[in-house]
Amino acid sequence: MTDRPKVIARHHSTPATGSLSTASRSGRLPDEILVEQVERLSLFAAVGAGLWAFGLVLDSTVVPYLNLGTNIRVAVTVELTWIAICVAMFCYTRWAPDPPGRKITVGLVFMVVNAVGVAMLNTLATPPIHTFGIDVSWNAILILVFSMISPAPPRQMLAASLVAATMDPLAVWIAHLRGAVVSSPLVAFVHFLPNYVCAVVAMVPSHAMQRMGRRLREAQDLGSYRLQELLGHGGMGEVWRAEHRLLVRGAAVKLVRPELLGAANQAEASLMLRRFELEAMATAALSSPHTIQIFDYGHTDDGTFYYVMELLMGRDLESLVRDFGPMPADRAVFLLRQACHSLADAHARGLVHRDIKPANIYVCRMGLDYDFVKVLDFGLVKVRERASTQSTLLTVEHRTTGTPAYMAPEVILGESDVDRRADVYALGCVAYYLLTGQLVFEADTPMKMLMQHLNAQPTPPSQRTEMPIPRELDELVLACLEKDPRKRPQHAEDLLKMANSCRTCEQWDSDTAHRWWSAHLPDLTGPLTLRRPADVPPAAAVR
Repeated sequence: MTDRPKVIARHHSTPATGSLSTASRSGRLPDEILVEQVERLSLFAAVGAGLWAFGLVLDSTVVPYLNLGTNIRVAVTVELTWIAICVAMFCYTRWAPDPPGRKITVGLVFMVVNAVGVAMLNTLATPPIHTFGIDVSWNAILILVFSMISPAPPRQMLAASLVAATMDPLAVWIAHLRGAVVSSPLVAFVHFLPNYVCAVVAMVPSHAMQRMGRRLREAQDLGSYRLQELLGHGGMGEVWRAEHRLLVRGAAVKLVRPELLGAANQAEASLMLRRFELEAMATAALSSPHTIQIFDYGHTDDGTFYYVMELLMGRDLESLVRDFGPMPADRAVFLLRQACHSLADAHARGLVHRDIKPANIYVCRMGLDYDFVKVLDFGLVKVRERASTQSTLLTVEHRTTGTPAYMAPEVILGESDVDRRADVYALGCVAYYLLTGQLVFEADTPMKMLMQHLNAQPTPPSQRTEMPIPRELDELVLACLEKDPRKRPQHAEDLLKMANSCRTCEQWDSDTAHRWWSAHLPDLTGPLTLRRPADVPPAAAVR
């Protein structure tokens, strides 16, 4: 069984002001809401089948002994027929390839058909004579329940509900034409009045659903990008797959909502949002092909910060090692060199990433290249001023930043002069994980792990795996893991030179990577297709 590829993206450029597309004003519900409605419609069909089956059991076993004047044969025939109709509707909503909008329209017909069945039971199976007063028909309940479970657009809902409400008086009129004794017109009017009241009330859930759909679609339109699919969410926001409305380009949009930041006060929330802006600006300034590209960023009207990022197809290193095990030394060096290229560019511009870890290093297919590295999430980036020894870091006071398993000793100690050598230490931890499939230090608690990073000497990676690791690669990793920053490679460019000098690790290249991906991630090795936006005419795509 092949792994389903993961998709992510990141963003860049100038703040954008949101302008809603014509589709967002059209009134059409977003696809995710339509899909949920279809799921509820299938549930409605299943419940309907169960209720008709319950009525069948009653009419077959209990009613004959009550002497209520019910025509058992007609009642059983109707109930068996509508059980079959409900089962057919359930199968249609579950497995038919029709689009959700069409299924919802068929659902309205299904509601009317059920109203016909109820009316037949009320007139053919039992005497259609009613006492003066309001005696609610099951059709009134049917209309209300359907409107709450799967509301259609208000006008369609009203029309279908009025038709369903009319089934009872229509059945009584047909019974009168066949010579049956029925209630007087006034009594029938009072009896079936709740049907029409419920038909009007049924528009209320429809209007509520339309309003919610409009708000969702407006929220999904950020500048020139339209959100399409939720890819993931965390404690501080969500990542969506998005599409530029005019360009043939996919993207990923990260939404950072102020209310999800967990800030103690408004000032702290503003500081944390400013940190995300710093991430966007810092990443946008980098030019290494191995740094995630940012297309746009900005704020929505409700204060949500967003940025639009490059859409990637592949896996992060953490999940890659977790699913496929440790990597051979050649491949680990191949990936390490690319990560160093990204960080060397950042270090040359005075930036320190501060959160290098396998989850923030993405391995993807980029055109015809495989095992192409992209470094992500410069969210804890530190900007070092060239003119002085001072630095600025947008973090919350008294809060440690980073990931314990990849945190350099000087970061743990909270030293004020943390620099690019902290990224070198973290890269050593990443290389260790790639080669062994294990963390440098294992511990029961984060605090114990931090103490080991401060005091314990790491075991050479070659002693923690059965896979061969050249001595020079062992020494490179241990050099990165020196406790004293002065003994490490001083920045990512130095580490890149050391990685390039590992001449015993030259067997892995793009062709080797292509063969590995074809064997393990075949879904990502097929032909690439050019896709145009659905709302652009075919001719516009080639002009």
